Amino acid sequence: MLECRIWLMTVLTFLVMIGNSTLTQAGSKPSPELALHLTGIANLARPSPMVTVPAGTFFYGSKHVSTSPYGNWTPFDDTELPQHQVWLDTYEIDRDEVSLGEYLIFLHQRNHHPSDELQKLLWHVITIHFIPDESLARWPALYVTWTEAKEFCAARDARLPTEAEWEKAARGTEGYLFPWGETTPGSSLAMFGQHHVHEIPILAAVDSLDQGKSPYGLHHMAGNVAEWVQDWFGPDYYAYMPERNPPGPATGRYKGVRGGSWKSARIMLRTATRGGASPDQRSATIGFRCTRLSVKSAN
Repeated sequence: MLECRIWLMTVLTFLVMIGNSTLTQAGSKPSPELALHLTGIANLARPSPMVTVPAGTFFYGSKHVSTSPYGNWTPFDDTELPQHQVWLDTYEIDRDEVSLGEYLIFLHQRNHHPSDELQKLLWHVITIHFIPDESLARWPALYVTWTEAKEFCAARDARLPTEAEWEKAARGTEGYLFPWGETTPGSSLAMFGQHHVHEIPILAAVDSLDQGKSPYGLHHMAGNVAEWVQDWFGPDYYAYMPERNPPGPATGRYKGVRGGSWKSARIMLRTATRGGASPDQRSATIGFRCTRLSVKSAN
C-alpha cells in the first residue's frame, strides 16, 4: 500500500510539472508602455455567459480496462478509479475559460499589478511576436494561483467548480471520453501538443473551436489551459467519496487541475484524467473558470 502511494505521488509530481511556473507574489508596477497595453486589453474584455448543468447523475471516473492497455479508454492512472455514478445538484458554469481581459479588469479594480511572469510574457509577445491587444484580450487568463482564481470567482458571487462539477460539465451524462465524444483529438477540436522553443504559450481564444465543445456547450474543456478546481487533490478519494455532491478531501497538498493544456499530450485531454498543483503555483498552462449553484438548487 505504501509503495502504491509513493508511486501515485511520483505520477502526480510529474503531472503537475506542466509549463514554466514559479511561486512569486503580486507583480511590480508595469512600465508606462506596457500599462497602456494592459488597459487596452482590459477594455476589450467580454464576459463569458454561464450555462446550466441540470441536476442528476453522471459517470464520474473510469472503469478498469484490461482488453486494450494502450487505448484511449485506459485510465491514465489509478486516481480515476473506481468509476461511480454521482448525483450533482443543478449548477451554472462559465461557458468559456476566464479571459485575460476579464482578469486584468479584476486586478485593476483591486489596484493590483499583474504578476511579473505575466508582465514579462505579455511584453514579449507584444513586442517580438506582434500579437495585438484584441487577440490577447481573448486569451485565457494564465499565471494565476489557485487563491487568485478563487478570489476572482468570489467577486462574481461564484466559486471554482468542484472536481465532480468540472467533470460532469466536460463529459455529460453519457461519460464521454473527450468533451466532444470519442473522436481522437485534432486541431479543430482542441489546442494541445504545442511547443515553442522559448516556451511561449500557443493559445486559442476562449470562445473558439466550436467543434470541440462539451455536451453542455462549453469551450476548451480539453486543452488551451488546464483549469483549477475547488477540491484538494485526493489520490484515493474515489474509493470513499460520497455519491451526492462530493466536495473533495478536507485537506491536501495539491489543488485539483483538470483538462490538459496547450502543451499536453493527448492522454491529458481525457475528461477523466486527473492532476493537481500547489495552490501557490503560477503556470503558463493553468487557468480557470467559475461556477455557482443555480437559484433553484440554492432554494
